[in-house]
Amino acid sequence: MKIAFTGGGTIGHVAVNMALIPQAQQQNIECIYIGSKNGIEKDEITKRFPDVKYFGISSGKLRRYLSVENAKDIFKVQKGIIDALLVLKKEKPDIVFSKGGFVAVPVTIAAKMLNIKTIIHESDVTPGLANKLALKFANKMYTTFEETLKYVPKEKADYVGSIIRDDLFTGDSQKGYQITQFNQNKKVIMIMGGSLGSKTINNTIRENLDALLNHYQIIHLVGRGNLDISIQKQGYYQREYVSEELMHLYKITDIMISRAGANALFEFVALKKPMILIPLGLDQSRGDQIDNANIFKSKGLAEVIQEADLTKASLLATIHAIDSNSNEIIKQMEKEQSQHTAASLLNKIIDDTK
Repeated sequence: MKIAFTGGGTIGHVAVNMALIPQAQQQNIECIYIGSKNGIEKDEITKRFPDVKYFGISSGKLRRYLSVENAKDIFKVQKGIIDALLVLKKEKPDIVFSKGGFVAVPVTIAAKMLNIKTIIHESDVTPGLANKLALKFANKMYTTFEETLKYVPKEKADYVGSIIRDDLFTGDSQKGYQITQFNQNKKVIMIMGGSLGSKTINNTIRENLDALLNHYQIIHLVGRGNLDISIQKQGYYQREYVSEELMHLYKITDIMISRAGANALFEFVALKKPMILIPLGLDQSRGDQIDNANIFKSKGLAEVIQEADLTKASLLATIHAIDSNSNEIIKQMEKEQSQHTAASLLNKIIDDTK
């Protein structure tokens, strides 16, 4: 058997694929990956799975607003469909599994044209534009949130819960302290602004760094191109992005401050990390992160600060509140159980495409 995985643009559009690929390889299923030519998915897949053939295709951005770029990107999507057709005809996979993102739409369309059965996966509460389009050509959509079933045809969707890759649980605290040179007796906060970082979150952290460092050590993942090398302080570890080291940094972290992409939130729950969520606002997104954050807050798993309300006072007060209540939050997290392991989800994919 052969499975073609696709998805990209952000780490959230790759994470589930990275959980499934090792399971497929254990069952001697051949895996290939179709992504963009220069996206984050290419870096992650080629680095983690050098034995998985990676195919880069043309991909355009799908916008919900009027833009001259839309006309150009129509041709990029058409080129992407041709690119995907050539790959799929040559490789002849039995199944296409799509994690979403703009690059996945041409692959899903090409798979339909070649009668290759396709499963797509939606992590957020409300389906994104790419997955809404892809669902027209796919056999089925799997959802992370049960609430998502309200937004898609029932006969084409299954709730599967969160899928966490196994390597996240292999963190070594000694390696984490070696990497950061942190004091083992002082609490650690990790800040993540998404794959591309967040100027607002980065600025707020930097402006209040001295106040934060009085009580905590800071791991600050700033996003590509957002390093500030002028900041050199004891207890402050700054990186654009981490990959293999992430599980070790998670191991020494006490509190997460993050955007509200669903895959990351479920990872924090699985790792029992109390979290402060700063979702992308409606001026930057369709509101999916706000929905995600509100659900996690309603379950007692997180505190939320809307980006418009992010100030020194709100940040410090929320950190104090979540630190004081961390034991109760961790107890709530222990009650959350995934519907599927990566292995059982892979078996479901195979069964659903027979």
